[in-house]
Amino acid sequence: MQEGSSDLTSFPHRHLLGIEGLSPDQITVLLDRSEIYVDQNRQVNKKKTLLRGRTIINLFFENSTRTRTSFELAGKRLGGDVINMSVSTSSIKKGETLIDTAMTLNAMHPDVLIVRHPHSGAVKLLSEKVNCAVINAGDGSHEHPTQALLDALTIRRRRGTLQGLEVAICGDITHSRVARSNIHLLLTMGARVRLIAPATLLPTDIARLGVEVFHDMASGLENCDIVMMLRLQQERMQGGFFPSIREYFTFFGLDYTKLANAKADALIMHPGPMNRGVEIDAEVADDFGRSVIREQVEMGVAVRMACLEVLTENLGQTMLRNT
Repeated sequence: MQEGSSDLTSFPHRHLLGIEGLSPDQITVLLDRSEIYVDQNRQVNKKKTLLRGRTIINLFFENSTRTRTSFELAGKRLGGDVINMSVSTSSIKKGETLIDTAMTLNAMHPDVLIVRHPHSGAVKLLSEKVNCAVINAGDGSHEHPTQALLDALTIRRRRGTLQGLEVAICGDITHSRVARSNIHLLLTMGARVRLIAPATLLPTDIARLGVEVFHDMASGLENCDIVMMLRLQQERMQGGFFPSIREYFTFFGLDYTKLANAKADALIMHPGPMNRGVEIDAEVADDFGRSVIREQVEMGVAVRMACLEVLTENLGQTMLRNT
């Protein structure tokens, strides 16, 4: 795919609120466009002017270093004007509602809002109140679409395809928007998905999505191509989901003994930030022959550049058609 070749028929969406509902072709549009930016980001001159004159607002209601910085870098490398809104010091902390915030921001005529919010569905609600494109940077335990896209890009560059791969997603499934977006994307693209977690960290109806469910690492990891570990999100937990951190690592933390059940060349992934010695052994995380965790970070900037380009391109075409 050549730069600038996408249009409303290849990606007919004004917003990127989730992976659910995207077709294989639409996902491929975003992945193919991301490939262009992987190469660009490795050049000495990384900057383009595609988004010159465009305003991008990062609106994060939850703390984030990795995702917010990645989006900021993506916007600036495309030549856009990027504004980071600090929610902790904004009017939202003074009692302003989400709708009030949307109306205020809309009056400033931004081109893209990138939103992270602790409540599922909040980003969709905001998107219905603004005229610009909205990208979901994570809403509650619902979805985190750009994380799934960067994970898919990482896998595709290493394996050539997602079709037919056995992917194990391990850990705190209940609280993970990353898991949900990855399940939707991987199944849509023809991979097979296994979930491995204690029963307390698995939604009761998760199997309806078309995944296999396991409660032990040995059987769950057998002959897997990809091992995707998840962060244990203790900040979202109320009550006892497991006896202790030590016991959790013993049964569900990835070490070389458990990894031996997967294929010999299985890739190791983690969306970050990692809790070493909790979800994953430090030596396994730093195994540069099999761990692609650093690559995931690199792919994140490329994917977010692609999403910004495609959505602003579509926004511009929509505005032209409406004049």
